[in-house]
Amino acid sequence: MDNPILAEVTRGGTVESRHRGAAIVVDADGAVVFSTGDVERPVFPRSAVKAIQALPLLESGAADRYGLTEAEIALAVSSHSGEPLHAETSLAMLAKAGREAGCLECGAHWPMNENAARALARAGREPSALNNNCSGKHAGFVCLSCGIDEDPAGYVKAGHAVQKAVRGALEEVTGAAHSTDLMGTDGCSIPTYAVPLKALALGFARIGTGHGFGPERAKAAARIRKAAAAHPFMVAGTGRFDTRAMELLRERIFIKTGAEGVYCGTLPELGYGIALKCDDGAGRAAEVVMADLIARFLPMDEAGSAAFAPLRESVMTNWNGIEVGRVRAASGN
Repeated sequence: MDNPILAEVTRGGTVESRHRGAAIVVDADGAVVFSTGDVERPVFPRSAVKAIQALPLLESGAADRYGLTEAEIALAVSSHSGEPLHAETSLAMLAKAGREAGCLECGAHWPMNENAARALARAGREPSALNNNCSGKHAGFVCLSCGIDEDPAGYVKAGHAVQKAVRGALEEVTGAAHSTDLMGTDGCSIPTYAVPLKALALGFARIGTGHGFGPERAKAAARIRKAAAAHPFMVAGTGRFDTRAMELLRERIFIKTGAEGVYCGTLPELGYGIALKCDDGAGRAAEVVMADLIARFLPMDEAGSAAFAPLRESVMTNWNGIEVGRVRAASGN
């Protein structure tokens, strides 16, 4: 059976496009609070699980060994826009471990932020790995490698100590086997493993509560949430959904986008974890579905609801700036 329609795109008063997918909300014991679509089918979470991938950085003591700040920890779990502060912070993290940008193995691409990309071009410069949206995560991997006295060269490979630690954390937190049969290569060159949405939601319920974690892991998860809430710009960037949502709700949520229409998050005060995937990989749809689920379950006062409302319907404009339609969560899910 096809997954249900999660989001609709309107033009005028007519639905022009529809996005199908699956979504699930569970508590920290794994009890299902809400579910729609096939939540047992393995999906690649991509960057949505960066908070889990960063746990070894904190648990190992490397973050403290190098004195990583809250802003740097937030960048370690980011998919940032490549703006100057993002690139500068990635470089600062590497410097604390005695390394330079040449250590990064994520590859280079132009900043996702248009103004940052234009500024680079005007200056006659080419983008570097520091502008890669995953440079913060990779700087964290380099710090982890150096912190456990491993040569960081090849840290993106599945057999490196860093990726072994990351895979172990992913398996323990989600409770799902991360099989090499379902392993792919992420855009930033590290391994990515396909697992069910239900397992991802459970993992994020645990990230939000520390339930089932030992003291050090619970402390690490709480530090990551606190860092992201204090520095939401570092997690994404100017005008980005993750940043806007966490600027509004701070420690009440932690959310993280992943490529190809994946989103994961947690509502710590409720003990809930959320995971969703749009079948066609549309990020525009995944954002409004995540916003709809947050608004559905997280209590907000009238002012809070009004401030959050623009995230629930993304306005589309044409080249003259005229509103022509909206992206919204589909009714009935």
